[in-house]
Parts: sequence; C-alpha cells; structure tokens
Amino acid sequence: MNIVFQKKYQGSSLACASVLALGLVSMSGSALAQQAPESVSANDFIQLFAKLGGEHAGMRKAHARGVCAVGSFAPASDAAQYSSSALFTLDEVPAQIRFSLGGPNPVADEREPGTRGVGIQLSLPDGGKYHITGNNTPVFTGKDPETFFGFLETLLPDENGKPNPAKTGAYIAANPSVMPALAYARSNPAPASFSRSDYFGIHTFFFENAQGEQTKFRWHLVPDAGPLGLTAQESASMPSEFLEQRLKDEIADGSVSFTLMAAIGNETDSVIDPSQQWPAERPSIAMGKLTVTEAGGQACNPTNFDPNIVPSGIKTSDDPVLKMRSPAYGISFGKRLSNQ
Repeated sequence: MNIVFQKKYQGSSLACASVLALGLVSMSGSALAQQAPESVSANDFIQLFAKLGGEHAGMRKAHARGVCAVGSFAPASDAAQYSSSALFTLDEVPAQIRFSLGGPNPVADEREPGTRGVGIQLSLPDGGKYHITGNNTPVFTGKDPETFFGFLETLLPDENGKPNPAKTGAYIAANPSVMPALAYARSNPAPASFSRSDYFGIHTFFFENAQGEQTKFRWHLVPDAGPLGLTAQESASMPSEFLEQRLKDEIADGSVSFTLMAAIGNETDSVIDPSQQWPAERPSIAMGKLTVTEAGGQACNPTNFDPNIVPSGIKTSDDPVLKMRSPAYGISFGKRLSNQ
C-alpha cells in the first residue's frame, strides 16, 4: 500500500513534494490543516491510487515496477524455541521472490530515491505458504489506514493542476504519525541494488509454540553484502532502468543473500501501530537465510504477496493496516488478472 515515494507526477516526484512538505509542518494552525477521514475501504485505496498514478491495465496497483526472482530459504533453528511451525525444522524450502519499486508507475525511474519493496513466498512441503512482504522503510506512513489515506489525498492536484505542498505540510502537522516514515525516506538514498537494501515487515506478528504461548516479533531482512546507497552523482550516471540487470549480474557472481531477523518485542511495544518503530535494543534472533539464485521472467506475476498468509506457528496481529492489506491486495489482484 505504500506508494508515496516513487511516482513521477506532473513533472515532480511525490518524494520531492513530501520532502518540501516536511518544511511546512509549522502550518498546523492554518486553514489548510485537516483530519484523516473517519473510515476508508480497500476499494477507496485502489481508486485513489488510480487518481495519483493513472490507470495501468493488467498491472499491480502499487509496486507496479518490479522483477521476479527465485531462490531458497534455509530456516534457522533459533526460532523453534518460540514457534511450533514446521518451517523451522526444515533444511531448506523454495522461495519465489519479487523485488519492486513503490508506486503505480510500471516505468518508474529506478534512479529516484523512494520505496523499494520485496515479496517472498515460501512453500512448505505440506502445501502451506508463508508470505513475507515489506519495504525499505522501517515504519508506515501513518498509524492506521485512515491517516495514510488522508495523507495521500493531499498529494492530489488542486485547482491549479498541481499538488499543494503547504496542504500536505499542514496535514502532517495535524497527523504527526505520518512524519517518521517521511523523515526516513528523506534521508534514505536510492539503493545501489535490490540486493543492497534492508527490508522491514513494519507489522507485528506472533510466534506461537505448541502450548499456545505467543511471542510478538517484527521481521527485518538484512542484506548479507550490507546496505549500499547511490550518491546523487552515481544516480545521475545510471540509466533509468538498471536494477534487474544489476541483480542478474550479482547472481552470476554468486553474491545475493539476506538474513531474515526477528526482533522480539516486550509488553510496551506497539502491536497495532506500524508508524511506531520498536527500540533498537530489542533482542533479535535469526529466522533463516534467503539466497537468490535466478532473476527475470514472469513466474511471480500470478502471485499475490499478501502478508496475512502465514503458516501454522505464526499468527497475524490486529494491526489495522495489516488487516487492510488483504482486501486491497485482493482487489488489485483481481483487476490485474482481468487486465483492468
């Protein structure tokens, strides 16, 4: 759902509009300030995405530009102390992967800073699936779907045909849970590769053991080669489309892998607010290693990477943003399959 930072819109990027808006948050007393809507639906989001980015038949309504990949996941035994999932007793399972840019633009400029995403489907021998879906930002743009939706609405063109950064700044001031994600995006350069970016789950999940005891966690996919961003000069020297070929070259060199980590939360850590980042000192365990062995092709296109699909031994939370993802992804999936 996070489409904010990677869409060219009437000659200027939404990332730039958001950055400018951060300089205008002192306008909270302005008549421009507004509150989030009382309620929104999944279809409201799909319609708003189309207004922001245009209609692209047969494409994902968010994270439209991406590359398929395949690989394997070698689970770590550390998680077995918390979870009864059979996943953590296996040596290796196949992984279907999709790396992507945020936004509805299927030809987005890959040199631009902004959202990078990953969707992973792990297939267990018993037919179970585990979907691991996240972005390169550790927090979400708002505490709930309504706050996020209200922020996106401020990016629509006004009567002059252009977004009004002052309106966006006033909204941020009135809805401060939007600010952490925007501030992080402002300081985060364009990744040099899909393989050199961190990815974060942002939502709280629960490990569940055989006794029914639950332990809350948030996952973080760490690139084994380390994160690496492009400087402005390096970005300017790159073609607008380079990430797929770079990933293929890295795979040919045998150098693409990630470690999936889980931060273990305590009783004070939010379960339902993805705009709040847990403290960095929380203990963490390894859930396993993801190795990418091939990139390209269309194998991942029919897959709906819904993060609410989890195996036995892992439970979802009541995070309202996480709950909204299933119907929003489902609508997008149906439109894509019917070439809408």
